Amino acid sequence: MTDSMNFKTKCHACPLRQKDVFRQFEDRELDFVAKFKTGELQVEAGSTIILEDNKTPHIYTLLEGWAFRHTSLADGRRQVLNFALPGDLLGLQLAVLNEMQHTVTALTDTTLCVFQKDKVWSVFKDYPGLAFSMTWMASREEQLIDGHLLSLGRRNAQERLAYLLLHLHDRAETVGYAQNQSFDAPFTQAHLSDALGITPVHTNRTIRTLQSENYFSWKQNRIRILNREGLEDLAAYERDVKTLRPLI
Repeated sequence: MTDSMNFKTKCHACPLRQKDVFRQFEDRELDFVAKFKTGELQVEAGSTIILEDNKTPHIYTLLEGWAFRHTSLADGRRQVLNFALPGDLLGLQLAVLNEMQHTVTALTDTTLCVFQKDKVWSVFKDYPGLAFSMTWMASREEQLIDGHLLSLGRRNAQERLAYLLLHLHDRAETVGYAQNQSFDAPFTQAHLSDALGITPVHTNRTIRTLQSENYFSWKQNRIRILNREGLEDLAAYERDVKTLRPLI
């Protein structure tokens, strides 16, 4: 365990707190979070952050980088549930239910803030504002999964891809990972295939179709939205109303 004085990123000077998308904490709340944090963890791309059914004593906030949540069938078929970006809380399911039913894997080299899950109850007991923040995060996660479930159940392949690209762009933009309708794409077509619920061949064909119709371009691991209005119409996509997000 690393002493809080040796953290590379102090909670009071966290760069994410400078972003308008995150709500400001009261001094009392921020002092608690600084004590709640027990370390920082550097994770290489492709490494497991949380393993399904593994009862780690920690929960994490993603400070830098991309990760993704996924679960698999016994034969290895995988479903990507969603993608995680800076500010997202990882492992709350484990802290509340004492079990994880999905795995979290780093897409890029990532930095994680580490918290002890056994201290979560003190958040709900003594810090109602922070408790609401955690509840907001859980509700937001459910909302995101609702949107993706609608895609899997009712959108066709092109509509699914259009929805996912807009979703990823807009989430990346809120944390400074997208500019001028362009964002880094650390994921592969295989990740998209597992997120969209279609075969890799169908995913590749769908990507080429939308690129040929100038909806977006994907070059050198960077995606650029070329026709946002067209993608929104195709996916029946509504951009989220900008609300202040909590940050643990």
